[in-house]
Formats: sequence, C-alpha cells, structure tokens
Amino acid sequence: MAGVYRDSVTMTVPNADGGTKTVDDDPNLWLEDVKGDAALSWVRQRNAETAKELQTGAAFKTLQADLLTIMDSEAKIPFVTKNGAHFYNFWRDAKHVRGLWRRTSLDEYRKPNPQWEPVLDIDALAAREGENWVFEGAQFLRPEYRRCLISFSRGGADATVTREFDVMDKAFVAGGFQLPEAKGGAGWIDRDTVFVSTDFGPGSMTSSGYPRIAKRWKRGTALLEAATVFEALESDVIAGAFHDATKGFERDFIVRAPSFFSSETYVLGNDGSLRRIEVQNDAESSVNREWLLIKLRSPWVVSDRTYAAGSLLATRFDLFMEGKRELVAVFAPTPTTSLAGYNWTRHHLILDVLDDVKNRLYVLTPTSAGGRDEWPAQPLGGAPAIGTVAAWGVEPDVSDDVFQTVTDFLTPTTLNYGALGTPLKTLKKSPAFFDASGLEIGQHFTTSKDGTRIPYFEVSRKDLVLDGSHPTLLTGYGGFEISQLPYYSGGVGRGWLTRGGVYVVANIRGGGEYGPSWHQAALKKNRLRAFEDFAAVAQDLVARNVTSVKHLGIEGGSNGGLLVGNMITLYPQLIGAAVCQVPLLDMKRYSKLLAGASWVAEYGDPDLPAEWEFLQTFSPYQNVKAGMPYPPVLFMTSTRDDRVHPGHARKMAARMLELGYDVRYFENIEGGHGGAADNKQAAHMGALAYTFLWEKLT
Repeated sequence: MAGVYRDSVTMTVPNADGGTKTVDDDPNLWLEDVKGDAALSWVRQRNAETAKELQTGAAFKTLQADLLTIMDSEAKIPFVTKNGAHFYNFWRDAKHVRGLWRRTSLDEYRKPNPQWEPVLDIDALAAREGENWVFEGAQFLRPEYRRCLISFSRGGADATVTREFDVMDKAFVAGGFQLPEAKGGAGWIDRDTVFVSTDFGPGSMTSSGYPRIAKRWKRGTALLEAATVFEALESDVIAGAFHDATKGFERDFIVRAPSFFSSETYVLGNDGSLRRIEVQNDAESSVNREWLLIKLRSPWVVSDRTYAAGSLLATRFDLFMEGKRELVAVFAPTPTTSLAGYNWTRHHLILDVLDDVKNRLYVLTPTSAGGRDEWPAQPLGGAPAIGTVAAWGVEPDVSDDVFQTVTDFLTPTTLNYGALGTPLKTLKKSPAFFDASGLEIGQHFTTSKDGTRIPYFEVSRKDLVLDGSHPTLLTGYGGFEISQLPYYSGGVGRGWLTRGGVYVVANIRGGGEYGPSWHQAALKKNRLRAFEDFAAVAQDLVARNVTSVKHLGIEGGSNGGLLVGNMITLYPQLIGAAVCQVPLLDMKRYSKLLAGASWVAEYGDPDLPAEWEFLQTFSPYQNVKAGMPYPPVLFMTSTRDDRVHPGHARKMAARMLELGYDVRYFENIEGGHGGAADNKQAAHMGALAYTFLWEKLT
C-alpha cells in the first residue's frame, strides 16, 4: 500500500529557555492536522484498505456480532453509586447505544431484574441536539442530592461541557450553571456557588492543555466575572479547587500539580488565605474527616525516622496543620508487597494490597489508646488465589456498608454487599460470556536483562502441549505506576481464548505492581528497562515452548502503544504480529501535542539535549529503518483522542508504509482516548484487532 506524502517541513519550536530551535525535517508533519482535509483523506483511504482486508470475511462479522452481544448483554452487572435515597446506574445496550442514566432503590436493586426509573436518555438528548454526546458522569450537590453537574463529551474526548441538572424534575436547570467545551470542570460549594477550572481564554491553560486558574462562581453571574482563588504557572500540569462537604468537616482545598508526579495541596481560608499541607511534593495526600493520609513515592525523614517509599502514613489533620508530626505507618511495603489503593467507610479504612501482584484486602479501624492513635487491621476475605478483589464504601460519610467485587481471568465478576464486620452477601453475578472449562490461570516469573525478577500471568488450556505451536497474545503497559491485574473479559475469552489462543499479561517495570520503586526503575533514561522486561517475558514464553516467534503477538494502548512501538523497532525478531493502539510514538514531538507536556516527568523533555539523548533511544518514529525484519502491524487510534494525538499513529504508519513494511491502519472518527464512543464501535475495533492477530499468528 502506498502512503500519501508532501514536501518535507522544517519547523521552529520554543526552547526551554524561551528561544527557538529547528526540529528535524518530518515529511509526515501534515498528518498532525487532526481534522485537515488532506489528513482525513489519508485516514479514510487507510481505513478502507484495512476494512477490505479484515472486515469482509464471515469470521470477522461473526466475531464482531459476538463481541457486540457481550457488550450489549442485559445480564451484565449494572454497577451503581448511591446518591441520596437512590442507586444510580449508567447503562448501554442495543436499545440505548449512547446510554441511559437511571436509578432504583436498594430493595429493588437486590432483585434479579430490578425496575429502573429513567433519569436521562443520552440517545434522545443527542438526537434532539444534533450532537454525538457521550455521558461522562455527574456530581451531586449534597446533602439534598437533587441538583447535579453533568459532564458530556463530544465523541468521547477528554474535553467536556457541563450542565446543571435537576434529577427530580429530570430536566436541565433553566439559567443554571453551564460550561462550554474544555478540559476542566466545576464542583459544588453550595446551591448557588461552584468552584470552576476551565478555559477562561488566552493564557488560562497550562502548556499541557489543562486549566491553571481556579475561580469561585456565583449563580446568576457571568463566568468571566467569577472570582479567582488561585493561579498556577503555565508550565504546571493543572490546578483546581474543590469543596469537602462532609458535615462538621467542611473545608475548601486548592491543588496545584507542577508535574505529573508532584502536587501541592492548600487549605483555602474564608479570607482567601492559603495554608499548605506540608508533605513532600511527590507524596499523595488526602483528607477524610479528622484524618490526613499521606502516600509516599520517595522516602521521608520525619523526626529522625525514615518512612519508606510506598508507605501510607496517617495522622490527625488539625494536629498536622499545627506542626505536630505524630505519624502512624498504616502500611509499610515489603519486597513483594505494595499498596494498590485505599477507600474509607464511616469508621474504617480499607487497604488494597498487592502481594506478588495478587490482591488482598485489609480493614483498619482507627482507635485511640493511651493518647496514641492505633490502626489495628483485619483481613477482608473473598480474594481469589490469582485474581482481583476490590471494596469501597457505599456511602462513606454515614455508613460502613461496602460493595465488593471479586473476579479473575476466567471467573465472571461477583458483586457483594454488606456492612463491614458482617458476612458480605452476593448481590449480583455477571454471566459467563465464554466457556472457561478446560482453561487455567498460572503465574510465572522470568529474569530481565539486568537480573530483575519479572512476573507474568498466563491463561491457557490445562492440557496445553508445550510444542511451541500456540497463538499467544502478550500484553503489557509499564508506565505511570499503573498495575496490570487479572480481570474477566468476555472479549478476550470469545476473541482469543476459546479459539485456542494463550493470553499473557506482563507485569513489567514502569507499572505499580511493586510500588513506586517499580515505577521509578523505568523512568526517563531507564525507560529501556520496561522493554527489556517485556522482551524477557516473550523470550520465556518461547523458551518454555508455550509458543514460537511466528505465533507470538503483542498488543498495547497509550503508554502500552509506546511499548509495542519499541518492541517493533528494538525487538522485531521476537514478534510475529503487533497491534498498536492510541499510541505515543514520536517522542521528539510528543510534548508539543495535546496533553503530551504533562508527561515530561515520565519520559523526559525532548527540548533538552541531554534528555533527547536518551529519549531518542525509545522513540519508535525516529528509529524506523529500512530493511528490518519488522512484524506485521495494525495501528489503531481515534480522531477524537484529545489526550494522545492521533498524529503519532498516523505518522508511524505512513513512515513504515513508505519503507514497504506490512502495515494496516484504522482510525475511529469518534471514541476519544478509549478508542470507541459506544458498544458498536468498541466491538468493531476489538474484532479488527483479534481478526488481524489470528490471521497472522495461525
């Protein structure tokens, strides 16, 4: 297939010191024009070529229909959130393509087939207004829970519009709060006041494309008349304000994020004064009632005591703000454990702990004894041997009731409910969307290039013959301290496992599987370690005779797309085929595109010569060469992705096509960073990926 090309373009871009410099000629720079006629013409041509090859067969159509049936199934668990007296759910199926926001009571929800009260039909709204609205959530005004601020995006983008809605009248509030499309949003202070961070015009956004100004906006006044309460720097990532409406603990906070992994939180006084919560910049702090929790990304020395990175510290908020440092380490990591997260109920703190990437939950109950705070812990059962379990407060302000989910690669999700301290009872079970009999889950460990132990999960047949013949799909992420955990996917089951494929999830460095140190081991100049880890898993699968190179496929999206791009250019000899989704690939220009500047703390700054020196070692777009044994590749992205620019995938595909490589490209016109705006689009994208991989690996 031939690409479409224009003359080389030389550009000048800002330097870090305010000057300019010339970037390398890039003949594909025109493909960064997201909605440009020439660029979209190229996209449509590539889409048509991919559709002609992959979509015409009966197998594709059957798979796409099966995936859509799974996504539209009315037997799925309708997950809910409690707001006031009602339990709200957002639901998509064949009748509600864009979705229906609805509610019910707890008694009704307990029934196998609850009766739902419609609140807002997104399909009807989109049709009435001629917009491709995607529902992005609602924030209720407490304690009445009648008014809410609803966010919608066009086609699934990160940028949203916000409108005030009355759930009793089931109508938008005439003259209510409204925000035009932008990244940012609004949050309640009281019935007639909100905090707002949005695009207020030139100079109001950061270089990352997020709001840098927070304002207090009164009902009935113009948005531009709102009073500024905080301004961050243009070089920061984002800033905003929020109100904690917990009765008896009402507070206003300002949060400024200088980088992706650093933040400053301030208490905003009634007089406009700011008091900073004095923790390390890279620590995460949160306030709940009388408690302050501090999650450390780096060691912290306090009163001659060193708290390890990955620890969770607790103290009384008011005492901490007075300067006292009576800290309790409610979690301290070990070589195999890390803190995945935590959630409050009214009287308890639930810790989500990973031990060799396996979930375990613990319930902590703060008590005071002898003038000291103590946090005794008890395990919360229900975790599978290899799987994922989570629990969170149903209404954490007032009760100790929790929802709990339990799942693994082969077991559909179960939703449990009850009060902590009592046996939780099953409320809902997701149906099985594929036949898992004869399949098993295993966890394996291999050794990376530098000797580090790397875990990975494998799902395969129990009677798998180790002869190297099995089509195997290997996936990973390796960035932003995000862990890859076992999960149930009807799409993976139907699209891969039941066809005889092996499915593998690699827990490589850059993720959070073993805490902050696991993430930091692959930051910036050490990024190649993530790819070495992934390569080690691929090599181990071949060495164990699970598969062979010609049968081994890889896939990943976003930062995982950067992983796939580097595996293609650095380790082509290990891969039989690759699917690269919504990827970062041009690390020379990534910080100039959309939200890219916010990720400099993760990857490095290409405008600094010392950092470009290592960045170029993992910039797939710059590293594509002629005459290499690159595997067949399918690039997939979305025109409406306003987080990772579609130009990354467009330009990489164009360059590889120009050099004669086996490349396919598909760009969904809607979808945002998730790649799809509705179930039909998601089923189509999934069927394309599985069809391509199956054809190339079998």
